[in-house]
Amino acid sequence: MATLRFSLGMQRLVPFLGYHHVLMILIAIAIVLLSLLLAGCSSSSPGIPGIFLISLYYLPYPPVFDTAQVDPGVTNAIANIVGRAQLEVRVGYFGICVNPDGGSFLCSNNASALAAQVSVDHDPLNLIWVASTFKDAIVFPYLIIVAIILAFVCFILLATFPGWHEETDERGSERDVKPFPSRPVSQSALALIFIASVFVLVSVLWQHTASVAASTIAQDLGNGSVQSGVGTTAMVLGWFGFALLIVVTIGLLVMILSIKLLDELVDE
Repeated sequence: MATLRFSLGMQRLVPFLGYHHVLMILIAIAIVLLSLLLAGCSSSSPGIPGIFLISLYYLPYPPVFDTAQVDPGVTNAIANIVGRAQLEVRVGYFGICVNPDGGSFLCSNNASALAAQVSVDHDPLNLIWVASTFKDAIVFPYLIIVAIILAFVCFILLATFPGWHEETDERGSERDVKPFPSRPVSQSALALIFIASVFVLVSVLWQHTASVAASTIAQDLGNGSVQSGVGTTAMVLGWFGFALLIVVTIGLLVMILSIKLLDELVDE
């Protein structure tokens, strides 16, 4: 019985879901994904330390030798300095997470506070400082913040679009009618979501390129003792958020062009 009621309710609701409602849902999902990306490594809450741009950690492995190395034996000196350290540090847009001994993560936006809780044996090569330098000098979150604000304003504009409502025609019968949305509002929403998409694209490309470059350089400098990695979850959140905004941009453009075409056909 409950299933039947739910089915009937959905059948009544679906016809009144407009095209712009789908776009609003996509924008909401994109805002959530980008917000999670910004929240990475900002606290020790479950799942948050797993959203990071780059991770640096001590882990012995066979060093890479190359003819371009002037002093290949430096890897032995680095290995002696590192000893048995197993610290891992992860970097997010607004925070750093540190795992000194394989236990739980300590997260803060203050690298000095984290360093004060770690002994020299845990971080002999100052990876916390390296991570802090990466966050302060390279990471730039403000384009994503502006993009989220623009996407939210676009969401509000889409919410003003007229929906289905009942009107009585000349014969006295009721019918469902949905007026076209205002052209200036539609064009404003398109401009906002397009700019937001561009900002997210620039930020995600910047994030990806900088993370890969820093990860490679850090691992080469700690050859044989330090490994690094790029956060897959952060990359997925960034690119999926961008993809959703692009879908909304294309959807709004198609809607505006379709309405314009219909107006021209009616005028003729």
